[in-house]
Amino acid sequence: MGRVERVTLDDVAASAGVSRATASRALTGSGPASPAVQERVRAAAEQLGFTPNQAAQALASKRAPVAGKTNTIAMVIPEPSTQDLPDRFVTGMIAGMSEAFRSTDYRLLLVAVHPDDPPEKTASVVNPGFVDGAIVLSHQKMVPGDRALDRDLVPTVFIGRPRQRETNVMYVDVDNWLGARQATRRLIERGAKQIGCIAGPSDMPSVQDRTSGWTAGLREAGYEPGPIASAAFSRAGGAEAMRQLLDNEFDAIFVQSDVMAVGAIQVLTKAGRTVGTDPLMVSFDDSDIARLISPRLTSVTNPPAELSLRASRMLLRVLDSDQEPGAVKPDIVTPALIIRESG
Repeated sequence: MGRVERVTLDDVAASAGVSRATASRALTGSGPASPAVQERVRAAAEQLGFTPNQAAQALASKRAPVAGKTNTIAMVIPEPSTQDLPDRFVTGMIAGMSEAFRSTDYRLLLVAVHPDDPPEKTASVVNPGFVDGAIVLSHQKMVPGDRALDRDLVPTVFIGRPRQRETNVMYVDVDNWLGARQATRRLIERGAKQIGCIAGPSDMPSVQDRTSGWTAGLREAGYEPGPIASAAFSRAGGAEAMRQLLDNEFDAIFVQSDVMAVGAIQVLTKAGRTVGTDPLMVSFDDSDIARLISPRLTSVTNPPAELSLRASRMLLRVLDSDQEPGAVKPDIVTPALIIRESG
């Protein structure tokens, strides 16, 4: 006799046209699922010969205890000791989430991810039976968390477009392309013709979008992109990238983060150049740094509290209505350009 293929929970989910997480909730009662979805999933399971008992075993095999609603939401962020995002950015994210969930029955669980952590460490927490959903600060340090969350066990919203994921992932982001284009057009309006760029790590979606926006803004005005250097999103990274560009001709610089701009300004000052005139500079994030450094930075807004508030509301809509995550469109925040002394 031929070998009989075992029906899996993924098979049931595919047949019912729902995610694995929704299929497991519908069959095991481990979370919310509308009557219509429950009926569709159970019909698919019956047709395929898959029982709710198997669903419980499938969940257990993923190290998640079968249980009811937990009223807990995981906030997944890079560990403070390793992340190169400004502390106030992460603080703003947490503040936005706290505001969104303050009037609900949900409590927040902070999950700090180190880049060397195995994916299973995050997956063991971000699972049905432990949490009902997750909000992830997507970022270059988040590779272990991203891989763990590819398992799609609980509804998950990313803050920042995640890399190398399907188009139906739920996420909230600022329009990085538009912001970079706005920054570039501002420099052109100020008379700049040779506009260089200090970029973050090239494998990050936000960096790719900001670089593309910079290029588009230049070419719309009939200019070719100036010199570009990539480095870490940090003060040291900005200084390193600026040193790489010093031997090139440029009369303006688009810097892809305020914190990188601090390092770039230090290098330019030591080289005898004056930011605000030679060269002009526009940055991104509009953080506290932009208002405190001299010269004060013209910068594109990237509001952490608003992003996390929108991400939290998106997750709540899915949890409360059992809307399929794949049907949720990304929420893109339109940035603004804040004019100051540097550009």
